[in-house]
Amino acid sequence: MNIDTAKPYLVEAEGVSVRYPIRKGALVKRAVGYVHAVDDLSLRIRRGETYGLVGESGCGKSTFGRALLNLEDRAEGVIRFDGEDISSLKGEAMRQARSRMQMVFQDPMGSLDPRQSVEQLLYEGMRAHGITGDRAKKRLFELLESVGLPKSARKKYPHEFSGGQRQRIGIARALSVSPDLIVADEPVSALDVSIQAQVINLLQDLQHEFSLTYLIVAHDLAVVRHVSDTIGVMYLGSLVEEASADDLYREPLHPYTRALLSAVPEPDPHLERGKERIVLQGDLPSPASPPSGCRFRTRCPWAQEERCSTERPELRNIATGAGDERRVACHYAEEIAEGRLRMTRNSKPTTTGARA
Repeated sequence: MNIDTAKPYLVEAEGVSVRYPIRKGALVKRAVGYVHAVDDLSLRIRRGETYGLVGESGCGKSTFGRALLNLEDRAEGVIRFDGEDISSLKGEAMRQARSRMQMVFQDPMGSLDPRQSVEQLLYEGMRAHGITGDRAKKRLFELLESVGLPKSARKKYPHEFSGGQRQRIGIARALSVSPDLIVADEPVSALDVSIQAQVINLLQDLQHEFSLTYLIVAHDLAVVRHVSDTIGVMYLGSLVEEASADDLYREPLHPYTRALLSAVPEPDPHLERGKERIVLQGDLPSPASPPSGCRFRTRCPWAQEERCSTERPELRNIATGAGDERRVACHYAEEIAEGRLRMTRNSKPTTTGARA
């Protein structure tokens, strides 16, 4: 996908950290440590762009998405929406900003009140932002048509719909206040494969129709590749690589990105059988006690103990031979890409066995 670099940034996050205290004590609970859910994460999203944020479960993707909408308290960092620091907004100013930032949740059934009809669900958000009367009724029918639901659906309740239809209702609810940004948290992971494509295509159609900007949080790399302009890869609360979707899939530079992409199945069975996979050893470290130096070093096949265990790599700009630019947090990204650094463990990628 081509990214229009002339478009301004709608979202700018700088040094965002989200921490949860670990409390102990029989009578008085005191903090004895912290879970570093998001740690010093910086990214920018241009207006009209789709930014895909991927990584293993527990890496902090969803937490960052909620922090972006000011639904999570940040320990550090600044988030600017359309140039304005959202942490400084209060009262009516925050309410107005919220109408421009909406969220689509992973579980469509869990995010919809089962006691409310579709009509009530959509009117609720509109009323909260001052859309009432004939204007709200007209908007209701427009939304149902936009997400592919009949007018008769307005009188039904969530349990009367399929999973894909419920997600369409959730999308319609997010659109009801005419937002600029939608954070979609695993929007298709709870759906059947055949329905996933329909919802993804719907999101793309709506983006063009309403000039939307997306942050799509997902662990399915195939879905993210299909819809994203830019992809950020997270590991243990931090970004380890960021590039355009085409560049990232053509030549991943971070060892973690390489391992993730090696696990993506190929449609061609002959290519799939002969594909080399990088199998990561060990479990994801605890975010309450992350490794020193590079956080990925305990599982990295190319880790150099002396430097990787003591020096945390910066997320730096790297220009490759193909002419693309991306940000990578690895001391040896260039050497790995050029084959000048040998693996220190798992000396041979495997063509069979468990996937990363």
